[in-house]
Amino acid sequence: MFIFGSMNIPSKIVEQAVEEFSSLPSIGKRSALRFVLHLLKQDPEDIEGLSKAIMKLKNDIQYCTKCQNISDSTVCEICSNPNRDHSLICVVEDVRDVMAIENTLQFKGVYHVLGGLISPMDGIGPSDLKIEELVSKVKSSSTSELIFALSATMEGDTTNFYIYKKIEDTSIKTSILSRGVAVGDELAYADELTLGNSILNRTPFEMSFQKK
Repeated sequence: MFIFGSMNIPSKIVEQAVEEFSSLPSIGKRSALRFVLHLLKQDPEDIEGLSKAIMKLKNDIQYCTKCQNISDSTVCEICSNPNRDHSLICVVEDVRDVMAIENTLQFKGVYHVLGGLISPMDGIGPSDLKIEELVSKVKSSSTSELIFALSATMEGDTTNFYIYKKIEDTSIKTSILSRGVAVGDELAYADELTLGNSILNRTPFEMSFQKK
């Protein structure tokens, strides 16, 4: 009998499986144990299918060379779509934000995924993100507008301003989502109607800090 937190687990193998599952975000030890016990009841073919899907996810997923979104090929479906407005770039923190905005059906441009936000407290600086790639892209292409769609947090505002200063000497229009997305909210968790309206009613970025 193995004592695992407040749980008595009669198998070292089960204990190790629970440990792996509980390392996932928002998965506690008890939820992990339920997953493991559920898997024990499944047919070997089902378990093998799950295992193959996880390995394929790790080995075969790619990141779009144009926008850093997840993709099955070197260029994602959004960037390769000729019907999208490639002069309009929406800057987001991670791939969850791309999914959230796409679900609104209100945006017809393309994206650039930074991979995080500038956060000195967490040791994350501009060089840790895909900011230079963004700056190079907008300066070497026919970009007409850059939409800052980062979370309405101090880190999001800091990142917005840093990018703005990097391209300030260009003629590229910069805008920011209207504050229908409440201050402190993460973009990925905003409801589709609010997020869609925030995109449609975006405002010039300069106004966002001139008011402060």
